[in-house]
Amino acid sequence: MSQQLAADRLQQYRNRVDELDAAIAAWMDRWGIPVLRVAVAIVFIWFGALKIVGDSPAAELVAATVYVVPPDLFVPVLGVWEVLIGLSLLYRSLIRLGILLLFLQLPGTFLPIVLLPDVVFHVFPYALTVEGQYIVKNLVIIGAALVIGSTVRSDERIADVR
Repeated sequence: MSQQLAADRLQQYRNRVDELDAAIAAWMDRWGIPVLRVAVAIVFIWFGALKIVGDSPAAELVAATVYVVPPDLFVPVLGVWEVLIGLSLLYRSLIRLGILLLFLQLPGTFLPIVLLPDVVFHVFPYALTVEGQYIVKNLVIIGAALVIGSTVRSDERIADVR
C-alpha cells in the first residue's frame, strides 16, 4: 500500500513538473523571437553608434582590414549601416531589409581571420585573441538572423491556413 502511495505521489510530482515545463516552454515560444530581434537590434545599434561617434574599440580592426577606403570615411559609414540593420530589425515590415543588410555586412566581419590572422589568433588555429572572439561571435548573429528571417512569412502562412 505504501509503495502505491509513493508511486502516486511521484506521478503527481512528475505531472506538476511536466505542467511547469510546458508553461515555461510556451512562454519561451511566445517571447523568444521578439526578444531575439530586440537583442540583435540593440547590438547593431549600439556597436554602430560607437563607430559613428568615433568611440568603437573595433575601429582599428576595421581600418586594418579595409585599408583601401580611408578609415575616417569607412568606419562611420559602416556604423550607419549597422544602425540601419538594428532599426530594421525592430520593425516587422523592415525585417527583410535588415536581414539583407546584415548578410551583406557579415562576410566582411570575417575578413580579419584571413587578412590578419596574427591579430585574430593567439595560437593559430584555435586560441583566439579578444579580437578573434569578437569576430567569431558573429556566428551566433548569423544563427539569430536565420531564426529572425524565418519569421518574415509567418503572418502569410497564418492567413493561408485560414
